[in-house]
Amino acid sequence: MLRLLTVCLTVGFAQTLFAAEPQSVLLWPNGAPGSEGKTADEVVETTGSGERNITSVHKPSLIPYLPEAGNGNGVAIVIAPGGGHSKLCMDHEGHNLAKWLAEHGVAALILKYRLCREKESTYTLEGHAVADMQRAIRLVRNQAKAWHVNPQRVGALGFSAGGELAFLAAMQTGSGDPASADDVEKESARPDFQCLIYPGKSDRIAVAKGMPQAFIVCGYGDRKDISHGMAEAYLKFKEAGVPAELHIYSAAGHGFGVRNSNKGAAARWPSRLEEWLSDNVLK
Repeated sequence: MLRLLTVCLTVGFAQTLFAAEPQSVLLWPNGAPGSEGKTADEVVETTGSGERNITSVHKPSLIPYLPEAGNGNGVAIVIAPGGGHSKLCMDHEGHNLAKWLAEHGVAALILKYRLCREKESTYTLEGHAVADMQRAIRLVRNQAKAWHVNPQRVGALGFSAGGELAFLAAMQTGSGDPASADDVEKESARPDFQCLIYPGKSDRIAVAKGMPQAFIVCGYGDRKDISHGMAEAYLKFKEAGVPAELHIYSAAGHGFGVRNSNKGAAARWPSRLEEWLSDNVLK
């Protein structure tokens, strides 16, 4: 009986917590291409520290955190949590930052994208996960008036695996289809700027003149393809004449995200992002 009561209280608390968060908006209301026949519900697991991870994403969506009326600056950022493409780390790489950004005037929209490395997954990185990021950017532009954002100030931000989605979307033209019967598909899928927070596969970053400018964050203690790779990526932006800002925190490793428990300079990286937006996006 005691165990049953504990489970009931935990479920009740989770329901109350989720109820206080914005409702998800489906990227494709009639079903995502490539997810036909997949009806399993999302699975939410809680770690020992109380953070939530999501798996089994078959209905990709956005969770919009919008500034209070009159407090927005017109900037919108689609946030892709990390998790190695096998899960989505929704709190320290999603909700925590989204709430912070909304409080600072930025419309933040958490992307729940399909997972290409989840066990028995039939999804691919570029065919589904990146496509979800592109559709999310199109949707934000389509809903710009309703969400009080400037359609020319829509950025992509990704943590770790989510960072791959951000830079891969930025590397493509993402032109809209003016003849599409779907109004969302008429919009451009290329972000106006990209924020890369300790992303993997840094060797895949290719930079050409005219690409979206970049804000980059990583830790000195991260694995080589990130701690070394993002320094190399910064030089690619520099050589191509694409504005970029790089922060490598000496006392940080991988996956620090946004947590109340974070200490030191790396804990304050969202403030550096706010400054960068002011200097480069809102100018």
